[in-house]
Amino acid sequence: MTKAVEERQRVVIRFAGDSGDGMQLTGDRFTNATAVLGNDLATLPDFPAEIRAPAGTVHGVSAFQIQFASEDITTPGDHPNVLVAMNPAALKAELDSVEKGGTIIVNEDAFIQRNLEKAHYTSNPLEDGTLDGYQVYRVPMTSITVRAVEELGLSRKEAERSKNMFALGLVSWMYGRPTDVTLNWLQKKFGDKPQVYDANVAAFKAGYNFGETTELFGTSYRVPPAPAEPGTYRNVSGASALAMGLVAASVRSGLPLFYASYPITPASELLHELSRLKNFGVRTLQAEDEIAAAGIALGASFAGHLGVTGTSGPGMDLKAETIGLAVVLELPMVIIDVQRAGPSTGMPTKTEASDLLMALFGRHGESPMPVVAAYTPGNCFDAAIEACRIAVAHRTPVVLLSDTFLSNSSEPWRIPEVDSLPVIDPRFATGPNAGTEFLPYLRDENLARPWAVPGTPGLRHQIGGLEKDESGSISYDGPNHERMTHLRAAKVAKIADDIPPLEVDDPDGSAEVLVLGWGSTYGTIRAAARCVRERGLSVATAHLYHLNPFPKNTGEVVRAYRKVLIPEMNMGQLAMLIRARYLVDAIGYSKIQGLPIFAGELEDRILEVMQA
Repeated sequence: MTKAVEERQRVVIRFAGDSGDGMQLTGDRFTNATAVLGNDLATLPDFPAEIRAPAGTVHGVSAFQIQFASEDITTPGDHPNVLVAMNPAALKAELDSVEKGGTIIVNEDAFIQRNLEKAHYTSNPLEDGTLDGYQVYRVPMTSITVRAVEELGLSRKEAERSKNMFALGLVSWMYGRPTDVTLNWLQKKFGDKPQVYDANVAAFKAGYNFGETTELFGTSYRVPPAPAEPGTYRNVSGASALAMGLVAASVRSGLPLFYASYPITPASELLHELSRLKNFGVRTLQAEDEIAAAGIALGASFAGHLGVTGTSGPGMDLKAETIGLAVVLELPMVIIDVQRAGPSTGMPTKTEASDLLMALFGRHGESPMPVVAAYTPGNCFDAAIEACRIAVAHRTPVVLLSDTFLSNSSEPWRIPEVDSLPVIDPRFATGPNAGTEFLPYLRDENLARPWAVPGTPGLRHQIGGLEKDESGSISYDGPNHERMTHLRAAKVAKIADDIPPLEVDDPDGSAEVLVLGWGSTYGTIRAAARCVRERGLSVATAHLYHLNPFPKNTGEVVRAYRKVLIPEMNMGQLAMLIRARYLVDAIGYSKIQGLPIFAGELEDRILEVMQA
């Protein structure tokens, strides 16, 4: 059968089903095949907090969204063009997000009375007009999968587990994804389990062949590769990029990497990634609690290692006292906060960026620290190196902010040349620095103190949480405490001399509105600004990578525009800082729903600000 092939510039697909249906795996495999074809892409994994929510219920739905295109894109898309719903609960949970007139592919076998009741449907949405206005394909995925693997001797329940591979095969055919990428992965994953491997391959091929041979689908779609700078690319998530960035910083500094953490969603994935990299000399430790993890990382820094600890918001609460100790000790240490929706347990698998004020001020006493915020999954690599560079060069703990969206989502990433990465010189103290005496708090031109590795002859010194003087001796002298407090603050402020200026994207220089962002709003801001400019209007954008200290020209930038709009996934934390620091009437735009800000939402807000 000859079928038509239509070309599309971009497509947004959302896979949705029970948390045990393998939707994250399906989306991840589709993403890898898409990356091989050279499409630009962005993803949005979205899953429930429960390890295994009651099957068939709406709050147990797990979803994975991907936008892929033949042009540069920066977000996973606002509204799916295609929804693959494995059961009634998935359809109910995700239908409102699908664009009007979009395509819905459902596993028809799952729409039985019991499942409809679990999803709180009073009638079958496939038959009652609920889906009028959509292009609906009813596919008996479960039954076809069972028939495809029946010769393997599996029970029906075991056979049904492969239905996600059927869905993957079908959508792979629809959008011309290569089959060898998935088949090779299945071989690596299940090659030592022949029955499981054969079942998944059979289901995948059944889905692909169903699309190719059935009269139900008359058209497939082609999305040409996106133009890209020359180089070697790979698909990375924010968590994997963070891990590689920490390893790169370790290599470029010559410092052994020691990572200590306690499992917490969504930061646990970083521990998993780093634990696989022992061949690079990485040491990982799963501590008994958050406090211990921070103490162990700080101890590693004292011993001359690159000490790193990672967590999410609740863990930052617990680490605060040890981080304050790191401030007083003035030792290089990196604290990674993969932010999530709070407070308390909040929505642990949903994204939010509401820990900025905690990163800046969430310790007792005057304890300023540098703060760096990653802004794309690929940029997590550079952010990790930058946080380590600042920590080592300026002898200070550094907070690196990521978030759930950045950590879990993925994009194509051009692998950098090793020689282009910064060299990080630890400059260990090797001998006396004041005649025949060693003063552990005698400062260099950056106001950084010496880093003396324990056991170095002649460099014995005291450490501890009590205030010290230049010699490292404990001091209860009030004027000395004030002097040391000001010195620690001045050291952090002086880092502004060591970071680049804030860059502004204002193509024709005529914009009156500046959209200023930080963290993972980067892609949304770029996409929304592009849409506004396509309307013939001018808008400027800028993105803060260093949040303490701010780049030296930040005040000049925000005062150059009549209006400054700051979109954030919190209640306006950066907006408050900009207003306080620079006396600019910054306008906040907040979204705290556990999802990224959509480009269309921000575009509408930019237009409102322009028209006000």
